Amino acid sequence: MPNTSARLLALLSLLQARRDWPGALLAERLDVSPRTVRRDVDRLRELGYPIAAFKGPDGGYRLDAGADLPPLLFDDEQAVALAVALQLAAASGAGIEEAAERALATVRQVMPVRLRHRVDTLRFTVVGRPTVRPEPRADGGVLLALGAAVRDREVLRFDYAAAAPPDAGRGSGDRPPRRAEPHHLVTWGGRWYLVAWDLDRGDWRTFRADRVTPRVPNGPRFTPRALPGGDVAAFVTARFRGAGVAGGTGDAAGADASGPGGWPCRGEVILGLPAAEVSRFTRDGVVEALGPDRCRLVLGSWSWAGLAAAVGSYDAEVEVVGPPELRAAFARLARRYADAAAPDGS
Repeated sequence: MPNTSARLLALLSLLQARRDWPGALLAERLDVSPRTVRRDVDRLRELGYPIAAFKGPDGGYRLDAGADLPPLLFDDEQAVALAVALQLAAASGAGIEEAAERALATVRQVMPVRLRHRVDTLRFTVVGRPTVRPEPRADGGVLLALGAAVRDREVLRFDYAAAAPPDAGRGSGDRPPRRAEPHHLVTWGGRWYLVAWDLDRGDWRTFRADRVTPRVPNGPRFTPRALPGGDVAAFVTARFRGAGVAGGTGDAAGADASGPGGWPCRGEVILGLPAAEVSRFTRDGVVEALGPDRCRLVLGSWSWAGLAAAVGSYDAEVEVVGPPELRAAFARLARRYADAAAPDGS
């Protein structure tokens, strides 16, 4: 049997790992008697840990939240995970960079020297992706409000800012609030989005959190609808296919990936490049080798112009296989590019 101090640490670690622990199961995991578990629980209570007992056939213990934060116990893997998570918070888009830095400094200060050295070896700098203009940051209070509405299953009433300034005389105060059943709060590409059922439009939508201004109070409680596909990751990925490349909208509110393979627009071309080279830069397409310097590429996007521009980014000779809409999109882009390249006034 381990000594008392080691046993108390093991018991505390178990209590932090899950909400409810039957007493018999704790005794089995610690290889002690239920009576010893009771004594060790009393010792932890004396140290300030709010451990509550619950009755019933599987009566046991739970670690409750208290008025004061007692010392926390982290094993080596948890300490490393915490350090990485707090540093990655700088790229979360939640506007909590400074708070995350202070939290990391606080946690590091109370860590044993051994763990502190491990954490210090993982100090790194988070570099955001280059953008023409700074990415908008979601307000931390808004994220909390959205998360609470998701948790409580309450209809969310909110104002939603347009991507461009509204027309004169049509400020946000002139429009009624949007109403939606919030289902998930997600991050994508450094931005926060709310996946919700739009009650006014009768369809699923993804709303950018940095454009949301919640109104209080929330609406009534609702029974959650089944998310298409049943998996939020698959749903969001399908909605945002094409975002971040030419033709991608970057905002999937109301987008409908109904085309083959989940794309509204899908085309086939032959490129004058080796398949191995094209594959390196193709995330969500099909590449087939046709020879040492030619390959077939099947790719999708949210628009035909976007698809044509994405194909053009490979900087190679292009032969359009189809469909006709893709060929027409190349023609439109060719005219635009020719106009853009012509000297002024010509």
